Amino acid sequence: MTQSSTQSETQPMPQAAAENAADTAPSMAAATNPIQLRNYQQDAVDATINHFKRSKDSAVLVLPTGAGKSIVIAELARIAKGNVLVLTHVKELVEQNAQKVGLLTESASIYSAGLKQKKAQGKTVVASIQSAARAVERFSQGFSLVIIDECHRVSTEKTSQYQQLLSQLIKQNPKLKLLGLTATPYRLGSGYVYRHHYHGKVGNTDNPVFENCIFDLPMRPLIKQGYLTEPKIFDGLSAQYDFNALSPSDTGEYPQAEVDALLKHQGRATKAIIKQVKQVAELRRGVLIFAATVRHAQEIMTYLDDSAALITATTPHLERDDIISRFKTESLRYIVNVAVLTTGFDAPHVDLIAILRPTASISLFQQMIGRGLRLAPNKTDCLVIDYAANGYDLYYPEVGQAKPNSRAVPVQVHCPVCSFANTFWGLVDNDGDLVEHYGRRCQGLVDSELQSSTVNIKEVQCDFRFRSKACPDCGSDNDIAARICLQCDSTLIDPDKRLKQVLNAQHHHLFKCQEMLLTQDGNKLVVQYLDVEGNDFKQQFYFDTPGQRRAFFAVFAMSHTRTPGMAHPKYHKVEDVLKDLKRFRKPDMLLLKKNKKFWQLQEAFFDYQGRYQLSY
Repeated sequence: MTQSSTQSETQPMPQAAAENAADTAPSMAAATNPIQLRNYQQDAVDATINHFKRSKDSAVLVLPTGAGKSIVIAELARIAKGNVLVLTHVKELVEQNAQKVGLLTESASIYSAGLKQKKAQGKTVVASIQSAARAVERFSQGFSLVIIDECHRVSTEKTSQYQQLLSQLIKQNPKLKLLGLTATPYRLGSGYVYRHHYHGKVGNTDNPVFENCIFDLPMRPLIKQGYLTEPKIFDGLSAQYDFNALSPSDTGEYPQAEVDALLKHQGRATKAIIKQVKQVAELRRGVLIFAATVRHAQEIMTYLDDSAALITATTPHLERDDIISRFKTESLRYIVNVAVLTTGFDAPHVDLIAILRPTASISLFQQMIGRGLRLAPNKTDCLVIDYAANGYDLYYPEVGQAKPNSRAVPVQVHCPVCSFANTFWGLVDNDGDLVEHYGRRCQGLVDSELQSSTVNIKEVQCDFRFRSKACPDCGSDNDIAARICLQCDSTLIDPDKRLKQVLNAQHHHLFKCQEMLLTQDGNKLVVQYLDVEGNDFKQQFYFDTPGQRRAFFAVFAMSHTRTPGMAHPKYHKVEDVLKDLKRFRKPDMLLLKKNKKFWQLQEAFFDYQGRYQLSY
């Protein structure tokens, strides 16, 4: 982002303006624009203008919760030469976006059944997608720009409401520009919502909704500059749930039945947790409690009094509106909800958030905390207590994969080919040094060779793979889960199918490795693998000659490394290896073949997830 000398860009907003701080600017501008945008809001607008001047591709702006997306939307609507359609999924955001448009330019038309207004004509139309999709024919005036708020909710399915409406609008104007705004551009199960990021990394190469992310603002500088309330995050102080026994789906959700069954055996924890929440809330104004399931939320409500209300997906609209209204006027202190107040909910006075539900999604975790980060009068911080031990840092970058285990944190790994700094899940030691990373392929963009009079692909994803399996026909590296070779289209051998064939033959054994030990025996290194029953298999490596040392590196170090793609030190003797044990990982399984006098290693399996997995 560019720097400026204006005070509003370097100083926090005055507390007197805090009521509107989340979505308005700190001072008045010229008469043509009654609101002065914050520096980053103007940067987002400029990025949009510059992008659409040179490209017709769809684009995404990423702004944290509370950064004032509605002001950016309103400014774009003000300066647009043609008609603008703003779409979102809840009536609260429709109303909020229309209000901000009215502050910067002529009043917007609203098309929303929930707001009892259905006007689809005008310079700027703000609509709920549910209402608009049911009356596509009403949106016939022709639009030059479509802006989608909370665009991570857009599906690529042609039958979805967004795609049906967009398809009709493009027929009316083939040059239609599409812009999305979101705080969370990634969803577990479907990936990033964009194909390419302007920082030079790959997003979703399969079927993204948008082509380019053109602006991405992290949360930390907004908190540091005083545009967002400082969060203070703690794990459960008196009690915590243990959800480690549960496995999330691809979307990061946990099965309700399994969660309810687990919580049934942790009933005392819920009572202790709510007791503490009530104690902390005595000095707080607005409390949001995120429950795991409806049954869980109902249990929570039994420990609260009349100052609390419950909202679920089945709460009638009028009742929901009444609850939110009473909460905003502070007639209610608590709202207990089940996955419904993560977006489109604006109550700046919220200063205590209790998270009692598990999630495998950093985005959802950030969305929940974002409900308490807006500025408000006399609000100095927002207390966040994570009773589900989710283990996320609010400032974690989006990694683009499900968190592999509870100890994993985002780590930076440079590609040895293109030098791109990848962000992968990984493990670090007490000093913060990298121990292991789980990256597969470099996410960097490199210049493409596919440029001619008919083809113009400027950038493609770097083809270096940190973890891979080789095609037996052409030798090309493929993803470890690939079934078809990307280079020659050969069918890659299914490891389970191959193992079944091999094990049906004689003289083969599948050694399921539980532990790996490295020890010294004279001038040789002994690698001992142990299975559950205590059986062992050993490898030996000598370090007397350069050839023996190279053999160790090729046979063992390359395959057993925890940090593929990163340089290892040179090992001149056995002691050098033993000092560096943290660099090596055990295989999941070994395929052994019986010779006349001993077992011989045929293949070591890493990152194995098939039917022959070891179960403890």
